[in-house]
Amino acid sequence: MWALFKKEIRIFLSSLIGYVVIGVFLLITGLFMWIFPGDMNVLDMGFANMDTLFVISPWVFMFLIPAITMRSFAEEKRAGTMELLLTKPITELQIILAKYFAGLALVIVALLPTLVYYIVIRQLGNPPGNIDSGGTWGSYVGLILLSSGYVAIGIFASSITNNQIVSFLLAAVLSFLIFTGFQALGSFEMFGDFDRFIMRLGMQDHYAALSLGLIDSRDVLYFFALVIIFVMFTRLVLQSRRW
Repeated sequence: MWALFKKEIRIFLSSLIGYVVIGVFLLITGLFMWIFPGDMNVLDMGFANMDTLFVISPWVFMFLIPAITMRSFAEEKRAGTMELLLTKPITELQIILAKYFAGLALVIVALLPTLVYYIVIRQLGNPPGNIDSGGTWGSYVGLILLSSGYVAIGIFASSITNNQIVSFLLAAVLSFLIFTGFQALGSFEMFGDFDRFIMRLGMQDHYAALSLGLIDSRDVLYFFALVIIFVMFTRLVLQSRRW
């Protein structure tokens, strides 16, 4: 499993996809935080916080993470190496987890440069250091958990097709629906007392709670459960090749 994980990381970093994902993410968040005028610009809003990063990132990752995961299994199938991979002395679950953690690792690498934003904003505070550090780190935890869900969805999407474009589109649509769909459905207030329950089924509600810097075990468990569900779905897809 470790060897496959390292292989996936090498593939990401030896191709343009890894650098493009990191570059696009930093470019978009940097433009909104520092260049584009408006309420999201740190200098214009007059508050020492990183809310802009945590508001924009879920939408940016909704498309960038599928670009990371789209080749995970789709490329193996297209190249005819899937059968060879399954004959290796590792289980199907280990193969899935190796690809999953490789994708998540690249997302975390993309987030690391944003720590520079934290350092700069901390110095811009009045007085310097006047920033809610606890809330910021809690928001980072929420963003990583959200990303873990996106990666699991992307891996699943890649497992059911041998076309990377189809995998990308399917992962992006699924991520969008699970992030916003339940929130939108619950907001219609058609189900009475169940409206709140429906909202809690979506990622947006749990991410919003974590973005406040409040690490609630229920929100953490939600994302762990989401990852487990899609990992199991992916495993079922791989096992179905033997039926």
